[in-house]
Amino acid sequence: MKVAIVGVSGAVGQEFLRVLDQRNFPMDELVLFGSSRSAGRIYTFRGKEYTVKELKQNDDFKGIDLAFVSAGAGTSKTFEKTITQYGTVMIDNSSAFRMDNDVPLVVPEVNPEDALDRPRGVIANPNCTTIQMVVALKAIEKIAHIKRVHVSTYQAASGAGATAMAELKKQYEQLLKGEEPTVEKFAYQLAYNVIPHVDVFMENGYTKEEMKMYNETRKIMHSDIEVSATCVRVPVMRAHSEATWIETERPVSVEEAREAFAKAEGVVLQDDPANKVYPMPLFVADHDPVYVGRIRKDISNPNGLTFWTVSDQIKKGAALNAVQIAEYLLKVGNIG
Repeated sequence: MKVAIVGVSGAVGQEFLRVLDQRNFPMDELVLFGSSRSAGRIYTFRGKEYTVKELKQNDDFKGIDLAFVSAGAGTSKTFEKTITQYGTVMIDNSSAFRMDNDVPLVVPEVNPEDALDRPRGVIANPNCTTIQMVVALKAIEKIAHIKRVHVSTYQAASGAGATAMAELKKQYEQLLKGEEPTVEKFAYQLAYNVIPHVDVFMENGYTKEEMKMYNETRKIMHSDIEVSATCVRVPVMRAHSEATWIETERPVSVEEAREAFAKAEGVVLQDDPANKVYPMPLFVADHDPVYVGRIRKDISNPNGLTFWTVSDQIKKGAALNAVQIAEYLLKVGNIG
């Protein structure tokens, strides 16, 4: 089993190394790729040093079974054929191919079988906010069809990459010294602030991030589900939170919902508000599951239910989900 990581120097690329090691992913050889700026850097994996190769239009992917790609949509589109031409399975973390009809969009707890039908040799990793939400939605969908979702996200700096995390930390340091904060990654200062603006605004007034949640959820769940999202950046370093309201075809009790979440793959139930037990990013960062709490009836809708989820954006929202896709392909003998 020969594995490649493309974009290894980024936050998600580094998380790929950690997740592959933590999960003891089986491989005989590892190849690291990056931009011309990253080429030559050395990373250690399982006690062995690896030098980053520059990603080029050549035959470097010949013999590579699997490539985890997290280098941005432009790079993914430019190098798709180079990566897949010799049969390499490309699991892509960017937005480049998510809504292409001939590219499966996969969350292993929800639609793993979709990964088996990949005519272009590409499997798309969904957007982090979508992954977190659909893992939770799947638990309820199993007991009652979900017709409608309203969701408000509280997204950590990690969603914008390692440089954004560094900028948030720097802003706090600068402000404490009485200095003007550096503002480069976001539209405004994030420290001591929340910004109701993630990605670019579309003609309909929603942002691209919000429309991703609408479109990707329908594709992953193979559903007519309607989704309306408001995505907000908050001054949290790592792990996204989401407040979700759902409307089901029949009423679902809080007890039913708790039982469904407790049984759900990839979900950890933390729902004891009387004892102040509920998910928070402070304690969820660097953990694998989607944590669910604050489960209650929507008092404005007899068929409504509302709950709170938190999950690590770099782990389940990116690297872990991609590795789980690869693990599924190995399990069913569909790769290598």
